[in-house]
Amino acid sequence: MKIKEIFERELSQNVNTHLMLRGLLPEIDKAVKIIHKKIKLGGKLLFCGNGGSAADAQHLAAEYLVRLRPKVNRRPLPALSLAQDTSTLTACGNDYDFSDIFLRPFQALANKNDILIGITTSGNSLNILKVLKYARSKKISTLGFLGGSGGKCKNFCDIKLMVPSNATARIQECHIFLAHFILERAEDLLIK
Repeated sequence: MKIKEIFERELSQNVNTHLMLRGLLPEIDKAVKIIHKKIKLGGKLLFCGNGGSAADAQHLAAEYLVRLRPKVNRRPLPALSLAQDTSTLTACGNDYDFSDIFLRPFQALANKNDILIGITTSGNSLNILKVLKYARSKKISTLGFLGGSGGKCKNFCDIKLMVPSNATARIQECHIFLAHFILERAEDLLIK
């Protein structure tokens, strides 16, 4: 297959997967409202993800801590990635277990008005599942950026944003689009 044919196929898959996100509008609306509400109450966003999703978690936290859009200058908004640094990650993995790398900082930093945002393409990442369960036990709001059928994590998310695909790349592309859209809409409400 020639590169042009592969490109066209991949582009079509990307566009079609994004178009299927229309079905998530009720959950998107809930996400915008809860982020607005919890930040107004003094809460913060706590993101977690593995691999590329860890990079997305850091990226999205930076968007609220610094600036999301070039023409919107506002105060910093409270957001953190739970994949904090290599020292914390490796100490937790070594001294406890890799499945605790998000749980330990979450236990130290989370408050009742915070929102835990888990990003997982499979919905079955044990370390994300573990922190989602803990958040639920403490009645802390949870939002999941998930893929496919949502995996086990969907059972512990108050808001489920499940991208209808099994292709990791398509799911990740949609996660970042959804996150930017949601954070922008919540930012609009927060700076009024």
